[in-house]
Amino acid sequence: MTDFTAIAARKADRNAWRVTLASVVGTSLESYDFYVFSYFSALFSASVFFPTEDRVAGTLAAFLTLATSYFVRPIGAIVFGHLGDRIGRRATLIWTIGIMGVSTALIGLLPGYATLGVAAPILLILLRIIQGISLGGEWGGSILVGVEHSTEKRRGFYAALPQLGSPIGTIVTSVLFLVLSSTMPGEALASWGWRIPFLLALPLLAVSLYLRLSIDETPVFSHLVQEKRRTRLPVLDVFRRQPVALVVAVGAALLGIGSYSLMNTYTISYGVNALHFDYNQLFVATTIGSLLQLVTIPLFGLLATRIGSARVVWIGALTTLLIAFPMYYLLQFATFPILVGTMIVGGIFPTLSWAGLGGLMADIFGQSIRYSALSIAYAVAAALSGLIPLVTEAFGAATHNAWWHPGVVLGVLSAITLVAALAAAGIARRRREDVADTEDVLESEEAAELAAAE
Repeated sequence: MTDFTAIAARKADRNAWRVTLASVVGTSLESYDFYVFSYFSALFSASVFFPTEDRVAGTLAAFLTLATSYFVRPIGAIVFGHLGDRIGRRATLIWTIGIMGVSTALIGLLPGYATLGVAAPILLILLRIIQGISLGGEWGGSILVGVEHSTEKRRGFYAALPQLGSPIGTIVTSVLFLVLSSTMPGEALASWGWRIPFLLALPLLAVSLYLRLSIDETPVFSHLVQEKRRTRLPVLDVFRRQPVALVVAVGAALLGIGSYSLMNTYTISYGVNALHFDYNQLFVATTIGSLLQLVTIPLFGLLATRIGSARVVWIGALTTLLIAFPMYYLLQFATFPILVGTMIVGGIFPTLSWAGLGGLMADIFGQSIRYSALSIAYAVAAALSGLIPLVTEAFGAATHNAWWHPGVVLGVLSAITLVAALAAAGIARRRREDVADTEDVLESEEAAELAAAE
């Protein structure tokens, strides 16, 4: 006798692998687009778009432009979250990746201040705003297409894989920076060579679009359409139906996103200025940490399938809390092996929380508002995390760069995420137990449909 459930599960896994590949490529492009500007803004933005006799003022303007993409993300989350819950996950992701890739390439084509005058920085800021808005709708959809094509048992694994986009984007950007800086004179790199990474977004966009156009809409969204269960105003429904879950999701995301801002932005500046590390040493150490994530994220995703995504997140938060102060204490000895060890240890434990984040959110929100809920929660957490380097810098100045000051920030992020993840586990458990909520009992129907199609 044919085991239709097993057939459906195998079919779902095959679809999930193909869809997850499209998600990983998309989140890699998202990460690449973001970090290209981050890496190169100090090199070109101040001189090309914000010329001023006060170089510090020009650099500050460049970094403020970088920050705009953080603060407009919630706008993108609202716009694309609505579309994702109304017109579908697949169609919305095609729009977000297209807008992101084109806006990145256009930055590479922008004339500078010398050609356009004040219009040059205005156009640059406008393109950064467009990038940030598209980013606001990218992450939630990338998580959902993998989750909603998989079986419930494998959800944690497929929700973790799109998180590989962050280290992949970081590594590609780092390698590109090293290649360009070692093969081009500094003057050429500052005058026109900086445009190359931005223009490379176009071929990466072509690959992403090809993959996303080749996948199907998720079975979950198709079922919502068939049953006429789409909500008319999903964003409002998130706040009306699940406000507590939304706050919990924001808290659960803070460590995974915020630790990156702390480790890869503030700690680099702190390491150079206060601990007197060489910039190249810090650059190598952070790259090693990103390479390690290529292994740990899938492993932690597999762990999530066994113990649950929320548990993976709170374990990551608890262990990060335990190592926060010892890690920064050892960093004071300023040796390269300790620096590498700090980036590895400081990367492994927060990565637990990062890997489990998508599965945790998918478990606590209703299907008809999932795209909006995931996008808003992630965007708000990202906007808050954008302030972490500034807050840590101010705290360091107030404490005269006491060795423990970054540990306090990391500890606070860990504690918030720990409490939020424990709360999320309770919300997910109650949702599973509430058999009256039809959104939680669709899997058997979906499996039957898949088996019939097979």
